This record gives sequence, structure tokens and C-alpha cells, in this order.
Amino acid sequence: MKTKSILSGGSFGPLLPYINQYRTEIKEQEYAAGSICEQICVLKLFDRWLKRRGLEVRDLNEAVSHDFLGRLKRGYPKNAARSTLQRLLAMLRRIGVTPVVAPAQPSPSQHLTGDYERFLLEERNLSRQSVRPLGRFADRFLSEMFGAGELNLAKLRAPDVTGFVQRHAHDHGSPYAKWLVRALRSFLRYLHYKGLVDTDLSIAVPKVAHWALSTLPKHLSAVQVRQVLRHCDRSTARGRRNHAILLLLARLGLRGGEVVRLNLEDIDWDNTRITVCGKNGSWAQLPLPADVARAIAHYLRHDRPHCACRRVFIRDYAPLGGFEGSQSISKIVQCALAKAGVESSRKGAHLLRHSLATDMLRKGASLDEIGEVLRHKSPDSTAIYAKVDLGSLQALALPWPGGAR
Repeated sequence: MKTKSILSGGSFGPLLPYINQYRTEIKEQEYAAGSICEQICVLKLFDRWLKRRGLEVRDLNEAVSHDFLGRLKRGYPKNAARSTLQRLLAMLRRIGVTPVVAPAQPSPSQHLTGDYERFLLEERNLSRQSVRPLGRFADRFLSEMFGAGELNLAKLRAPDVTGFVQRHAHDHGSPYAKWLVRALRSFLRYLHYKGLVDTDLSIAVPKVAHWALSTLPKHLSAVQVRQVLRHCDRSTARGRRNHAILLLLARLGLRGGEVVRLNLEDIDWDNTRITVCGKNGSWAQLPLPADVARAIAHYLRHDRPHCACRRVFIRDYAPLGGFEGSQSISKIVQCALAKAGVESSRKGAHLLRHSLATDMLRKGASLDEIGEVLRHKSPDSTAIYAKVDLGSLQALALPWPGGAR
């Protein structure tokens, strides 16, 4: 009630000419009516606050927004305020009424990390999702070695490298430690490749204990996969979208990121096949099974929101667009497992990829055939599935000395 009385007043500030344009833009992005109302409420509060402070639109920047956010009282639409002001600033700068703030000069370590990330993207052709953690570890290493000051890379020695790994390898679990040494090794090789250090210090990075083929691929049985698909709620647009995604994972063994990157033009309806952008920018054409094609076609015709994005699968919340990363696909799998009542120690998108490979093996497919379907570049990537072929392994097992008991 207090917010309503404030908004119904007759005093308006410098933002008034731009609030309607902001409302139009977020309506086009399919924000819900309640969210639009809350965001406009924030802007009107901000508008009156600017007037009381004697500030104009040209004075707006992140510091002014932060000051306003700190003064919002409990009971006001504070949850929407931060993102609302970020969108407002972006709009005002785009139309030229608020000056664009020049970005702060990066520190020497940030500058070098940026060059390293561009090298990985442009010359190594890695995906942005793969580059981000590599860049974070590189920046952390440089910041710990040199702080915010100048970089004296010539002073780096092997004990600096091993000491960094020893200090941080146990911060989290084994996967984190493997990422740490991989990222540090990659960055040190880059420094040597660019001539920034005379010695290849990557050889000083300790190894994390990891035995090849030491684990079994986590998978679901064919019955469990059917159970997951059967329990997917197809009475809603979201459920039908998720069902199409699950079918792509289960029938074609796509990775989560490959589903995210699938564009409308990648589907060849005449020849019933799709073009998939895989790891390291590699492309492959795969047949499109009939049930998968039907599910995707129904989603595109009846459920996919209208937007400019070319991705096949669109988020069902504003702003409309494709999924940000494979984590969103893994979340869909996790929710589908819970809904179907299927227990699994692994719950990500890769679970259905492993399940497809295991089912193919038990139906008599060779490892070479499985590797071709999964688009493995190395036979070693497929070899782990031999460990779940119990029938073949039993034929190779030697009799126990002394006979069975």
C-alpha cells in the first residue's frame, strides 16, 4: 500500500520520457505482466529519487544505481531493482541519452589473461564454455604471483608452479584438482609458445593421480530410459520442449552443449538428418529418428516462442533466447529423473549418452560402431564401455585356482 501511494503521486522526474519505451521493450521480450508491473514500479521510484537528488538522465551510471539500491526500504520491489536498473542503463546508453562509461583499464595480469583467452578461442578454436575456467585459473595464478602490479614473468620458477598447485589442489575434490593442473599446464605452454618465458614450466606442473579406465561409465538401463521419457509431462509447452530434448540425448547421444547450439537451419527435414556442432568446432551429420523428428516438429509448430533467436530450443522465461549452457540441459535431465522416480548417482546430460552407448553394446554393436555414433576422435574414449560388456568379459575370465566354492 505504501508503494502504491508513492507511485500515484503527481511528481515526475527525468526518467518519465523513457519509461514507456522501456515498458515496450520488455513486453517484446515476453516478460510476464507481474514482472513488468514490478519493474515499472522500480523505475518510478528511481525517477522520483533522481528528481530529489537533482540528477539528470545524463548523470546516470552504475555508481548512481548502486546508491539508489542501498536506500531501497524493505517492502519495496527490491528483488527486481538491480536487474531493472541494469536493463535501463543499457537502453539509455544504446539510444545515446546516457554517456557510455569507458571500461576501467585492465591490470597487467587481466590483460595477459585476455590475450590467452583470445588465443584459445581464435587459434585453438575452443568453446567459450571451455575457455572460461582456463582463464580463471590463469588469472588466479598471475594474481597470486604478482598481485595487481607489473608482471615479471622471467622470475617464474618451477617451485612457484608446484607451490601453487600444492596450495590449491585440495580446495575441492579430484575433478577440481584435474582442472587446476590442466589449466595451469595450458597457460604455461602458452607463455613459452609466445616467448614470454624462456623455459617451458608446464613440465613442472605435478600430476593428479588418475588411472585410465579406472571407473565404470554411469548409465541407465533401457527400461529406465523409457521410464524417464514416459513420465515426461507433455501436457505443457515446457514439457513438450523438454521431451524433445530428452529424445535427442537418448536416441542420438548428443552432448548437452550440442543441444544448446542446435540452430533451426541445422535440421534438414527433407533428408531427415541434423548437423551437429561438436567439440572444438567439429561438425557432423546424424540421422534424425522419426520419433525425435515428430517431437521437434510439434514443438516448433505449436510451442516455440516467437523471437529473433535462431536456436531450436528457447528458454520459457524472459528475456527469450537460447539456453546459456549445457548446465540448463543437465537440469532438465535431473528434473526428469526425479519425476520418473529413477535413482542415479549421475544426473547430468551425459548420463543418457552413456546409456545409449551401453545399450548399443549389449545389443551387439562393436566399439568402433559406438565410437562412430558418439563421434569419438580416439578409440580410447570408447574403450571404457568394454568394461560393461559382462558377457564378453566372462568369456575372457580365467578359472579361479582350486575351483568354485
